[in-house]
Amino acid sequence: MTVVDPAHLLAYPVPEVAQDLSIRDTILYALSVGLGADPVDKDHLRFVYEDGLEALPTMATVLGYSGFWLKRPDTGVDWVKVVHAEQGIRIHKPIPTAGRLVGRTRITGLVDKGVDKGALLYSERQVTDAGGGLVATLEQTTFLRGDGGCGGTTGPARTPYPTPERAPDLVVDLPTLPSQALIYRLNGDYNPLHADPAVAKSAGFSRPILHGLATYGIVGHALLKGLCGYRPERLTAMECRFTAPVYPGEAIRTEIWRGGGVAAFRARVVERDVVVLANGRAEIA
Repeated sequence: MTVVDPAHLLAYPVPEVAQDLSIRDTILYALSVGLGADPVDKDHLRFVYEDGLEALPTMATVLGYSGFWLKRPDTGVDWVKVVHAEQGIRIHKPIPTAGRLVGRTRITGLVDKGVDKGALLYSERQVTDAGGGLVATLEQTTFLRGDGGCGGTTGPARTPYPTPERAPDLVVDLPTLPSQALIYRLNGDYNPLHADPAVAKSAGFSRPILHGLATYGIVGHALLKGLCGYRPERLTAMECRFTAPVYPGEAIRTEIWRGGGVAAFRARVVERDVVVLANGRAEIA
């Protein structure tokens, strides 16, 4: 039986996080999502070399991160069954490559899907700079698989962005390294599922899997390459659903449908032909 109190969870005081971002952090993030794979590619170097360094838009996902606060006993959540279901970002100004940033997270909704069907928890994180200016807004959907029947009734579940039924206009293939998850975890997500083979096996995987947000960042790279000419200021928003894990070392194919200032996308693992991100939507300036 669920022990989640909807009113308590909706008002839960998620800790505010101040972060002193360094150039090293910015370069590490870019390396962790595959930039620099070609060390003489000038488009890659602008994100991994301090001379003229720029930040990737998807780096917003690791800024002002409050950690796995749903694991706290006072949330009432069955944290073992928590799954990251959807992620969206909106970039309000270019992300700095260094400086003090603050992340403030609040819960925006809780939708009970029913007993044995889980619940959807919606949250929003705003990242501001040292002057208080809004840098990015992040929206996240967390699937509480073990907390159906909690009584949360803040409205219907969000409708996913439709994927066109025609062939994609553009396909971008990007590799991942066998060590990709070990690099990405240095951004602050140290879940052993992504590093310890025994933990991965106990969770039903043959080996450690890549972080969902690492896949998100790699697909963001594909959008930057395919639609933006590697100009980070052009990718102003990105959202999608997580549908399956990636094993480090697999190639990720991003399928893109152009639509003026809004593009649809999805991503699949080439080797297994499995869709890993779906219902993608990106805004291109």
